[in-house]
Amino acid sequence: MGKIWSVLKHFVGPRFLFLLAAYSVIFAVSLRLGYLLRFDFHISPRYHEEMLAAYLWIIPLKLVLLFAFRQFAGLLSYFSTPDLWRIFCALALSSLIIASLWWIPLVDAVPPRSVIMADFLFSFMGVAGLRLGFRLARERYGNGINSKSSAARPVAIIGAGHVGASLARELRIKSGLGLNPTAFLDDDSRKWHSRLYDIPVMGAPELLEDTEFRDRFDEVILAIPNASTERMSEIVALLQRTKLKFETVPSMFQLVTGKVRVSQLRPVEIQDLLGRESVELETENIKQVIEGRIVLVTGAGGSIGSELCRQIIRYHPKRLLMVDQSEVQLFPIEQELAEDGFGGMILPLMADVTDSQRIRFIFGRYNPSVVFHAAAHKHVPMMESQPGEAVKNNIMGTINVARLAQEYKTERFVQISTDKAINPTNVMGASKRMAEIFLGALFASNPGGTKFMAVRFGNVLGSSGSVIPTFKKQIEDGGPLRVTHPEVTRFFMTIPEAVGLVLQSGAQGAGGEIFILDMGRPVKILDLARQLIQLSGMRPEEDIDIEFIGLRPGEKLYEELSHKSEKIVATTHPKILRLLCDPASLGNVENMIDQLASNLETSKPNQLKLLLKQFVPEYQPYLN
Repeated sequence: MGKIWSVLKHFVGPRFLFLLAAYSVIFAVSLRLGYLLRFDFHISPRYHEEMLAAYLWIIPLKLVLLFAFRQFAGLLSYFSTPDLWRIFCALALSSLIIASLWWIPLVDAVPPRSVIMADFLFSFMGVAGLRLGFRLARERYGNGINSKSSAARPVAIIGAGHVGASLARELRIKSGLGLNPTAFLDDDSRKWHSRLYDIPVMGAPELLEDTEFRDRFDEVILAIPNASTERMSEIVALLQRTKLKFETVPSMFQLVTGKVRVSQLRPVEIQDLLGRESVELETENIKQVIEGRIVLVTGAGGSIGSELCRQIIRYHPKRLLMVDQSEVQLFPIEQELAEDGFGGMILPLMADVTDSQRIRFIFGRYNPSVVFHAAAHKHVPMMESQPGEAVKNNIMGTINVARLAQEYKTERFVQISTDKAINPTNVMGASKRMAEIFLGALFASNPGGTKFMAVRFGNVLGSSGSVIPTFKKQIEDGGPLRVTHPEVTRFFMTIPEAVGLVLQSGAQGAGGEIFILDMGRPVKILDLARQLIQLSGMRPEEDIDIEFIGLRPGEKLYEELSHKSEKIVATTHPKILRLLCDPASLGNVENMIDQLASNLETSKPNQLKLLLKQFVPEYQPYLN
């Protein structure tokens, strides 16, 4: 009895009783309207008695079916398309049952067929209208502030597409944000002079150049995450001239993955102006490699490593081993994933990739199926002054993890490499190239074992040590922005984009490959500096100076995509290319490694660089 009472107590509450009464009234009125229409609003005594008798079983039938389709359990003011579909199915089923009784007479009071059809239509409109009314009331008044009240600031939304429409709807619902969308602006002339959520589409964004028009708005929101680089830059330049405050919606990657809501506005960032197209991943291939397997990520606390963890965990590995030598870097990503509900899948492990005993323990204890090796020293000028540390971490660390992966029969090993490994002019690039050579030789020595591969890409926006955070700090300090050379260019991509393509490469690799990612067009660092100053609301060379300091040791004017000896071929993914080259002999490579190891602690920096050049002939070292 206790259990029965607790179940009844759970379901029978004020909301349940209200819905029971409201639905009953709607069904009674609907059936009566059906009869009135059928008999031209003059119901004879005979049919009036039939109608009253029909009330006794038709209304309970509809209530039972609505209950079965969970229309007593939902919150009244949260009404969506799935609810509408369930209401339709429940009431359509009830009408079919009623109509079937014309051929299977189980009750006497069966309404005429035209009444059954009219009753269905009125019942559906009544129930759906009731639920929709509660939703509209919540959206308009639920936050205690009318979205059209004087407290809400009028804003214009640039982009009358799906993202813009979703944003307008959320701003109307979340009136507590204090933003009232009053106009859309869009480049598509076919949308002009129409309305979207009762908001007019006024014309192109250039209308904001008219002083009288732009005075209607306190702010402008960009809802065009797929706009071209040129168009985005033009609109930002326009908004900067108008002095209007402007923000943008999250990136398409964040919206698609569900990480953020469209109403979580942010300032326009430099990555919005670099024209990186959203990347479509073959998620099923990645899922087959990761789902249900133990995955290990080295350097898990770094910029690339932490994003690898974020994306890998969404493919539901059996366990994600997050390895890093820095507890300060490892702790934030552990907390983030735990708060997202993945605490049972993740395991943070403190370890240095050069520590053979510790890494061996991890492989022996957990036996990972897939390894993403992101641990590395990557700061170019810093490694130039202490090349031994670059060799130790980037080469010896990679060799240590790779050999153990082979020993413990890991299925795949993906090394995160760099475009600086191509015709390197610095120790960091040369050490990464040496690691690539070793992995190619290791796979060639046992092609039926672990699939070793490397993925090269250029600079990632916002990563630790990259130029963007440095420039932002210099702007905060009032300048100047220090640019190495007016003609220096670099390839850029976002961290999520780079990591998504790393996962895609790891899934399609057969072993022995070096993959390169399509980095798009190179960007002048000088142009980047100027854009960052403008996005900060200031003028280049007026409010913030730009100073040229010359190329630093080991730096190039421009980055390259491949060695002369490497042949580039396409892959199944348009953003990923494969490099083909003949692998070196493992015996020869191991002899090189032994020489490096024996001279690591005793050689001076220049000596070590020259020794490294013997093994990477295309390396052009900077010698002090």
